[in-house]
Amino acid sequence: MKENYEIEQRCPAGSFAYTIRSGDTLFQLARRFNTTVAAIIAINPGIDPNNLQIGQIICIPGMAPTPPCPNGFLYTIRPGDTLFALSQRFNVSVQAIINANPGIDPNNLQIGQVICIPQMAPPMPPCPNGFYYTIRAGDTLFSISQRFNVPVQEIINANPGIDPNNLRVGQIICIPRRCVVFCF
Repeated sequence: MKENYEIEQRCPAGSFAYTIRSGDTLFQLARRFNTTVAAIIAINPGIDPNNLQIGQIICIPGMAPTPPCPNGFLYTIRPGDTLFALSQRFNVSVQAIINANPGIDPNNLQIGQVICIPQMAPPMPPCPNGFYYTIRAGDTLFSISQRFNVPVQEIINANPGIDPNNLRVGQIICIPRRCVVFCF
């Protein structure tokens, strides 16, 4: 691992280290990182473009891409980090970290590698005498109220903090049941 770190330090400013994976070609890497094969060859003197080795570390011109992390935060791997240690530090499961980082090799984290640490979903608010509903594309509180025969205001009251004008697909809300005489 120390050898890999030293190689990363040798990449010139304005470039980043990349570890070759199975199936990688310079053409694919150039397209993925918005550069050219010639630029990759120029920044890696002595590279054999026809004989890339899995695990070989090369320099890629440009800035390292930032992975998407919509429901969490980005974290830069430091010496000694493991997914287990990160899961303990940030109170999230190892599997959740793996799921948030497609293609990550849990056994080969690289110093300087940027990964997404997902945040645990907050606990669901109680929904007494009602049921949970997952927002779908096109839903509005009005259409939901019509579908379940519940006034819009009762849905709003059952979901404190909900923004009626900004429902998100996948958002889970409580639909209260209308009680005429008794609710069970």
